[in-house]
Amino acid sequence: MATRNSAEDGSLGRRLREIRRRANITLRQVADAADVSESFVSQVERGVAHPSMASLTRIAGAIGVNVGSLFVGGDSPTRVIRAGQGRRLVHTEGTHEELMLTPPSAKTLQVIHAAIGPGEGSGEEPYTHAADEECVIILAGELEVWVDGESYTLGTGDSLMLDPKLPHRYQNLGQAPVTSIWVMSPPIF
Repeated sequence: MATRNSAEDGSLGRRLREIRRRANITLRQVADAADVSESFVSQVERGVAHPSMASLTRIAGAIGVNVGSLFVGGDSPTRVIRAGQGRRLVHTEGTHEELMLTPPSAKTLQVIHAAIGPGEGSGEEPYTHAADEECVIILAGELEVWVDGESYTLGTGDSLMLDPKLPHRYQNLGQAPVTSIWVMSPPIF
């Protein structure tokens, strides 16, 4: 996992709260629109609960943004993203972190470096998104990926091409962190 400074710890929850408050949306309104409890939204904002990718996508939609707007950090106006300088999304418990390797100006391709701690993943609830194609490449570790009910165990050096419009999810079932690259076309964030 990449090292973070203390200002970035819990950034997902803080970012959600900031956006929600700026939009003058109540916890109840978010909860109703995202089909989760009000207490769950509050816990996510306080960094106590870890939302699945499916619930995070619904919460982001309920406050009028996409998940990509929750990435924080270097909005590079150039084509070069220096090591560790991309926009970052640190999930609540800090053991699942995504770093955007493509600049916001990318039009047809999005590349994300993901570090996924033991037991971590996208959550039990499968999710879908609007990209046309998605590929995951495992750089280190072992990741279980489910696509439309079918399970794939991927190890170091393996890759999987999937249709992101089909329900899918992933989880690190091992004891070591997983390092992976996710490529989507077109960009969804």
